[in-house]
Amino acid sequence: MKASVLRWSSVCLLAVAAAAIGLYGASADLPVMDGVPTAEPEAVGMSSARLERLDGVMQAYIDREEVAGVVTLVARRGKVVNFSAQGHRDVEGGKAMTHDTIFRMASMTKPIASVALMMLYEEGRFQLRDPISKWLPEFADMQVAIPAPEQERLTGAYKLVPAARPITVQHVLTHTAGLANTYRGLTQPDFQAMNAERQPHDTVGDMVERLAKLPLNFHPGDRWEYGRATDVVGRLVEVMSGKTLDAFFRERIFEPLDMRDTHFYLPKSKLGRFAALYGPGDDGKRVLTEPPTADSRFVREPHVYFSGAGGLVSTARDYFRFHQMMLNGGELDGVRILSRKTIELMTANHTGDFGIWLAGPGYGFGLGYAVVTDLGPSATPRSEGSYYWGGAFGTIFWVDPSEELIGIMLTQMRPYTHLRIRDDLATMTYQAIVD
Repeated sequence: MKASVLRWSSVCLLAVAAAAIGLYGASADLPVMDGVPTAEPEAVGMSSARLERLDGVMQAYIDREEVAGVVTLVARRGKVVNFSAQGHRDVEGGKAMTHDTIFRMASMTKPIASVALMMLYEEGRFQLRDPISKWLPEFADMQVAIPAPEQERLTGAYKLVPAARPITVQHVLTHTAGLANTYRGLTQPDFQAMNAERQPHDTVGDMVERLAKLPLNFHPGDRWEYGRATDVVGRLVEVMSGKTLDAFFRERIFEPLDMRDTHFYLPKSKLGRFAALYGPGDDGKRVLTEPPTADSRFVREPHVYFSGAGGLVSTARDYFRFHQMMLNGGELDGVRILSRKTIELMTANHTGDFGIWLAGPGYGFGLGYAVVTDLGPSATPRSEGSYYWGGAFGTIFWVDPSEELIGIMLTQMRPYTHLRIRDDLATMTYQAIVD
């Protein structure tokens, strides 16, 4: 099923229903949604006919039952030119995908947490090269796990040596701190054991204290490795500001930017718009793994664990507004969140030629974002200097300053790496540029 963008031909028949859910037929292709400025593609140098290919490619994934449904949004020069809701948000419940469906954003939380910390940077709270132990003393005197020398007797799986340098704010923003993680490293079993210790009423502060007790996988600043560093970023926001991350996000980012459906824990009153989560079955077709109910960890009590690394739920509308602010140089609708110069700093490559293995060759990493550094090796049509990230449930976004372009694709599929749906979004977006 395709719950497509509203057409002129259906506006009269659907006006009452559209008003009830906040989606109105504005133009030939786009819904009217408060806070989402729209334009015809041709007005911003894109082709309407070519953009229709995007919906077709997304629909093919739905027809093959590889995903349940998709919301896509493409904006150029501040105007949304594609905003489609296709398929179902809940197949089993018979609920069609809508433009205001609420998704688990997972690691697409990280850019927001990074912006929050850089807001405090602009208030003079820290410098990037400051050691995080100034605010989180548990990270003083860290040790690094190294392979055991062949002829040296040890009581464990590795040897410990003092860290060559302290972990800095820049290290945790760029994933170069060496922190233990679920992906790789000698300390992987220790990290898994630490995760098993989590209690229902734990806070991120409790987790960060336990994380600091584990050895590092490498000396801070020596290479790039993905993990929980942005939870440390979020904890720094809490300690520096004196607010929970939930309160800081709400008061300093979500309310000023009118991100009305972005939460750490979804209010039960909005459960009717929450998407189900799926995974691939043995045949590659989607299988329900979490229904959109109050039992989801993104809904249920206690509401005390505010993860900067991956805790938010949101909508395409809200996420577009956040990144249009970034593309605008830190301002949206008269509200300034950051300086243009701070955004330039955040979206520069801070990791040199380190391998950004999760993104692949041709990418570096800034303060909360992967950055395209070399068009050929990256094998992406996104311009050099574009910055992006994705989420574990299949979501993705990017911002392309050169083309003044934002792309967002929201679906709920974990794991998702057997699909090329995220790459296809970029291909179908850029092939529609005709100016």
